[in-house]
Amino acid sequence: MLDALTLAAGLAALALAAWCGFAFARDEPTKDWHFIGMAVVAVLALVQLVVGVVRLSGGDRPAQGTAIFVAYLLGAAAAVPAAGFMSLAERTRWGSATVAAGAVILAVLEVRLYDIWGG
Repeated sequence: MLDALTLAAGLAALALAAWCGFAFARDEPTKDWHFIGMAVVAVLALVQLVVGVVRLSGGDRPAQGTAIFVAYLLGAAAAVPAAGFMSLAERTRWGSATVAAGAVILAVLEVRLYDIWGG
């Protein structure tokens, strides 16, 4: 995997978590700007998914197993979009908390992806 991409996705996810956590603390729901931030983080996770699949198809193998690596890649790609859809259903401060939690989950998944690949 590309270490720089993993780091960028993890840091972007943590920044989104802090931003939405701040909105939660101010008793605000997710707003349009939050969704733009979610889109940026989701694009990074999707790029990582594509890079991971290309590396696997090129013959590279993760140190801890291909199946678990693919499962984590799919989970990472789905974490923030799922939280975003859930925040649309909950248009209170708890929608912001949901996105913050989803972004923290993505950051943890990024660390785990790095570890699975053999970092």
